[in-house]
Amino acid sequence: MANTLSRDEILKLAKLSKLILSEKEIDEMQKELSSIIEFVSKLSDADVGDLEVSDQVTGLKTVLRDDKSINYGYNLDGLMSNVPKREGDYIKVPKMLSES
Repeated sequence: MANTLSRDEILKLAKLSKLILSEKEIDEMQKELSSIIEFVSKLSDADVGDLEVSDQVTGLKTVLRDDKSINYGYNLDGLMSNVPKREGDYIKVPKMLSES
């Protein structure tokens, strides 16, 4: 394989992925990932000059409905009367994130 990953590259990838690999797993990953990289590099050799660019191949279209307000029969003021802190139609909660 021309695009063989080195042992050091596998160890670096494992560290970045927070994986602890055994010696056997390091060897397996080296073979498998090198095989994947070689396959992907073959794709760059494919002749696609005569192909049209396509971002959709099924011909299906996304059907969207207009947004509309749905009334589930709840009285908002009645529900919000049980909320400890409120700002308009929103429930006010303590800040969870600090700026530091």
